[in-house]
Parts: sequence; structure tokens; C-alpha cells
Amino acid sequence: MRIKICGITTVRDALTAEELGADAIGVVVCSDSPRSVPVKRAKEIFAALKPTTMKVCVTDTRSESDLEVIMHVKPDAIQLHSGIGVPDKCGIRVIRAVRPGEEPVPGYNMVLVDGSCGNGTPYDSDFAIRMVRETGAPVILAGGLNPENVEDAIRTISPSAVDVSSGVEKSPGIKDPKRVAEFIRHCREAEACL
Repeated sequence: MRIKICGITTVRDALTAEELGADAIGVVVCSDSPRSVPVKRAKEIFAALKPTTMKVCVTDTRSESDLEVIMHVKPDAIQLHSGIGVPDKCGIRVIRAVRPGEEPVPGYNMVLVDGSCGNGTPYDSDFAIRMVRETGAPVILAGGLNPENVEDAIRTISPSAVDVSSGVEKSPGIKDPKRVAEFIRHCREAEACL
């Protein structure tokens, strides 16, 4: 079970999440999200992290020039919330976001099941279970997760990873270290029971 803390906007929040046990850090770029940061800041955040922490650029861009700029950040993965394609030989893993009722656009290494895009809307459990069974790729569960519901979500869905943003925030883009710690603790407790 991997844990991604998404919507990180500061080096401090990234290091805190990493220290508390996050396996991956998501930074939103080239987006109109309140959590979006300039590409330069994404580079700074990723540079501060350990090599073992997965660095994920999250975007909803449809622009190939934006995608080129993002690839220069050299993340471990790009999480796409649009149908834009990534060159096969770029060496960066692709996480395709899908909403209930959609099918993943071809060309992905992982699938993120998300109905909320950071606004806290709960995931659709039937859809998530279907994606786990049918995609043939690791599935990341997102959408409305928080410390209070993540254990049940993990036990019900059995995803490869979970992703949280608004569920551990004080305000958009500002993480609450206590909620991050609680979220990670509940994930590890659920994982121990699988």
C-alpha cells in the first residue's frame, strides 16, 4: 500500500509528509486549481525530497507545450486529468485519472480513480472496485478520503495506493500535519489487516 499526499505547495509541507511516512508527493502544475504552483516551485519541492519518495506532477493541461515544461521538472510520474498523450520514450510513468463512468485513456502505468479532483467529493466504491478488477494496472484511490474514512476504503476497495489532498488540509494547499499523520497511521493499520 502506497500513500500519496497531493496538492503540496511548499517544501515544508512536502518534507513533513515525507517524514510522517508518505511514499509519494503530488504537486499540481499548469492548472487553475488553488493548489497549482509554478513549475519552478515544483522543482524546488522535488529537489528537497529523498530519492526514494515518488515525485508526481499533477495536471489537467491539454497543452503539449505545458507538458514539455512539466517533463523538464523530471518527476517520477505525471498524473493526467486530461486525454493528452505522453511520449512513450520519455521515461516518466503516467498516472491516468478517471472519473466514474469513464474508461482510462490508453497509455498509462497506473490508474487514479477520482471523482473529486481535490474538492472532497467521495469516491464511487462500485466504480473503484471495477477498476481494480479490470484495468490490469495498479489503481490509486482518491476522492473524499480523510483520516476518518481511509481504513474502510482500503478494506473495501483494496487499491494499490491511496491519494489525499483536501482531506488533510487546513486550507487549500496548506496541509495539517496532525491530519497527515492520522491519515498515514490509518492507512498502515488497514494495510496490516489485509
